[in-house]
Amino acid sequence: MKPGLDLIIADPWQDLRRFTRARIALGRTGDSLPTQAVLEFGLAHARARDAVHATLPRDAIVAAVRKAGYETVAVHSAAADRPQYLHRPDLGRRLNAEDHARLIRLTGASRPDVVLVIADGLSAQAAARHALPLIIELAPRLEGWKIGPIVVAEQSRVALGDEIGELLGAEQVVMLIGERPGLSSPDSLGIYLTYRPRVGRSDAERNCISNVRPEGLRYDAAARKLHGLLTGARLLKLSGIQLKDESDTALSFRSIHGEP
Repeated sequence: MKPGLDLIIADPWQDLRRFTRARIALGRTGDSLPTQAVLEFGLAHARARDAVHATLPRDAIVAAVRKAGYETVAVHSAAADRPQYLHRPDLGRRLNAEDHARLIRLTGASRPDVVLVIADGLSAQAAARHALPLIIELAPRLEGWKIGPIVVAEQSRVALGDEIGELLGAEQVVMLIGERPGLSSPDSLGIYLTYRPRVGRSDAERNCISNVRPEGLRYDAAARKLHGLLTGARLLKLSGIQLKDESDTALSFRSIHGEP
């Protein structure tokens, strides 16, 4: 036994740590945490801060989206850079003047059923890692839907999707955006769906699916939930608090009755 190892008092919940990355059952040394737990906390905090300040690898994402066979367009919010974006949330909710005019020119007579937006939000690495794999998982479920160009948005808040969707004449807009980093999840992707997007929509008029990443909600499960919400929004002609996610209920019903 290593010297001093017996001074660490193990937490009785230790076995539960294999089920979660949450910071539980860390043990203690006297009235404090063990040194290892303190160092791991500092590292997690540094990773979360780095995620907030990191910039979106726009060109790499655009190239990957095009390689996957999708039309794409890159836009920028009215926030000039990352510091301004963090200090002025309002600027991240609107397009800059140049891209606003460019999207107007892209609007055609045939309006898309849905526009997907890959946005940095508060974790650019989440968008870079998880957005395209999720789109690839979702695409087969949207057979027969008219999908607009995939928009890659820099310095973006959730509400930027309202302006993008409105300018492109989309029936629905889906924001795939980096969520606020946690101490165990600096790369968590959020999904925000809005029916009939337009500037001024409230958060109560959106639906959210959160924690999309391999260690959280997997791509296939997130795609199933998103497809269910898109279909429900189309039928009910609304999104938000009146639109419920019933994908798990439907899945349980099919499992019980042996349906595919």
